[in-house]
Amino acid sequence: MGIGVALTLAWTGPAVAQSGAAAPLPGERTGAPVQEASTAAAPSAAAPSAVPAAPLQSDPRQSTTVAAQASRLLREGKPEDALRTLDDALKRAPRDPQLRFVYGVALAEAGRTKDASEVFEQMTQDFPELPEPYNNLAVMYAASGELDRARTALENAVRALPDYPLGHENLGDVYLRMAARAYEKAGTLDPRSAGVKDKLTLTRELLRRVAPVAARSAPAGAAPAGTR
Repeated sequence: MGIGVALTLAWTGPAVAQSGAAAPLPGERTGAPVQEASTAAAPSAAAPSAVPAAPLQSDPRQSTTVAAQASRLLREGKPEDALRTLDDALKRAPRDPQLRFVYGVALAEAGRTKDASEVFEQMTQDFPELPEPYNNLAVMYAASGELDRARTALENAVRALPDYPLGHENLGDVYLRMAARAYEKAGTLDPRSAGVKDKLTLTRELLRRVAPVAARSAPAGAAPAGTR
């Protein structure tokens, strides 16, 4: 398919659990959707996707401050600086969900999509109640054309938090791309079908209209955290 919809990447994820637990309840988290990942040189630090399970060791307020600093650096187009900032904080709190989430976003911003995917995938296992890691994992899948895996990840996101608007929007975009893919296959199998041609034309036109809307739906200057 020649046209695709760029899914929206969430930039800020869950707030740190104040008690040191693995993650807060969905209704107690914070987050604000921002836009896609860009590319930049990768730092030498490895992604903390396989960090050993350990209780939070740092002040949660300090972790929140570090996450906000890293988000600011990302908005300024400095993913390497953001990664270095997060590296130091993650040594003190390797299980902190907010730090790990923003680290995954920074990896995506640095063009290290494989490492970013590993971070988000590990987070879906450690914090299955959080929708943002599923959403961003879906963005990674969709970018590589793995629409079925992207759909599954987004279905998990909205299952974790039924009122998660970004997950529903991205899921709709994936369904749209999958519809176009199905119509293309049908057209290949039956080139004479006028109905299939019409549906494919309409779907492609909708994709053309949706793509620029998705590109400006969440500006990179959005606030790093907002209570939901």
